[in-house]
Parts: sequence; C-alpha cells; structure tokens
Amino acid sequence: MTFAEIRRRLTLILPPLAVRVLRLARTEAAALGAFLVMGMSGLLFLELAEEMAEQGDRGLDHQVLEALREPGDVGNPIGPWWVEEAAADLTSLGGISVLSLFTLLAVSYLLLQRHRGAALRLVLGLIGAVGLSEGLKSVFERERPPVAYQAVETLNASFPSGHALLATVFYLSLGTLVAQGLTRRRDKAWVLGAAVLLALTVGLTRVYLGAHWLSDVLAGWCVGAAWAMSLWLAAWALERYGRHREARLAPRAPPA
Repeated sequence: MTFAEIRRRLTLILPPLAVRVLRLARTEAAALGAFLVMGMSGLLFLELAEEMAEQGDRGLDHQVLEALREPGDVGNPIGPWWVEEAAADLTSLGGISVLSLFTLLAVSYLLLQRHRGAALRLVLGLIGAVGLSEGLKSVFERERPPVAYQAVETLNASFPSGHALLATVFYLSLGTLVAQGLTRRRDKAWVLGAAVLLALTVGLTRVYLGAHWLSDVLAGWCVGAAWAMSLWLAAWALERYGRHREARLAPRAPPA
C-alpha cells in the first residue's frame, strides 16, 4: 500500500471519527486539542514519508545543512565555538540514556504518590517511542548527512530523528501530566510551552550538528507528537469511562 493510499483512507476515516470526538469533547477543550494535534501530526508525517520515499525535498534538506556550515568548511557549524558546544550538550536531552534516567526518576516519584496510571503512561510512552523510532528507521533506511558534515557520532539510519521523536514523546507526556495538576491557565501554558521548547531544541540541535536532515527532525516531531497525544487521549478516555462507571454503580437515594 502506497503512502498516497494510506492518506486517502485516513481522509475517509478521520471525518466521522472527528465528529465523535467533537461530541465527546464539547466540554473538553484539551481532548479536542490533543485529537487535532494527533491527526495533523500523523497526516504531516505521511506527507514527509511520501516525499522522502520519492526522493523529494532533498534540495531543501541540503540547503539548510549548507546554510548551517561555515563557508569552505563543511565540518564546522556556523557561530562561535561555544554554540556548537552548547548544541552538543542540549542534544543529549533527547538521548535514550538521559531520557531513560528522567523516566526512571519521574516514574518512581509517581509511584510514591500512587499515580500508577501516569507512571504507566510515561513507561509506555518511552518504550513505544523507541519501537517507533527503530521500526521506522528500518523501514525507510535513509542515509544520514555525509560524515564530513557531522559534528557528533551517529549510529543508525536517519529517518525519522530518534532524538526528536523521543524528546517530543517524553517532554510532552511529562508536560501534560504536570499541567493536569495545575489550576491556573497561565501555569498550564508555561509548562506545556516549556515541554514544546525542549522538544524543539533537541530537534534543532540535531540539524545544526549535522546528525540529521531537516525532514528527519520534522518527521520525528510529528511521530512523537502523535504518539504522545494518543497516550493522552487513551488516558482521558479511560478516566472518563471510570467516572461514568462509578456514577452508574453508585447507590441511589430512595425517593422521599
């Protein structure tokens, strides 16, 4: 099945699904937002994957990579030395070792607070992100930018960016969990904005350091956002079902 066929089928499936979600989310703006992010991210990834499979947009990828290099020295990213050093430090925020440690710390705290569902969501998020990253890389097998452009070591295939994907899943998932415990909208917005900023920073450093093409990072952001929002919607649906079930099973007061 081609990407065009997948996209065509999704356009047939999504409208009726969207109607159902809109009905459920009339009083749940967050759920509606999560659904829109999930759907748009998924469709954008399919567009990127189709372009990549057809060898499209390679010109833009090369132009961006060249623009981030000093003239006549492709191995030297533009800017002073400390910018490259900072990028190398920040890019580790999307590495599997760092995110595994962050997940372990967050999960242990959530378990201490008896938030087992939230802890499970973080674990499933990271495991699923790793599986999606490795699975998609093995499917597309895209080559990385030339070694001469790379300011960091790379190991596997290029599409999508694993760092961008994992960072998006973890920081968005953690951000939504923290935001749920806040009451003021500006506090929620700050937390979610910080989560998005971290994911964007990791992805941009991958391009700056020559570890990925721009389209790799865009795809990683899309897959990560879609997976994170899928988990959020699943948790929201389960919580909603639990509330309705408790309401049905609750003993009713006898009529006066």
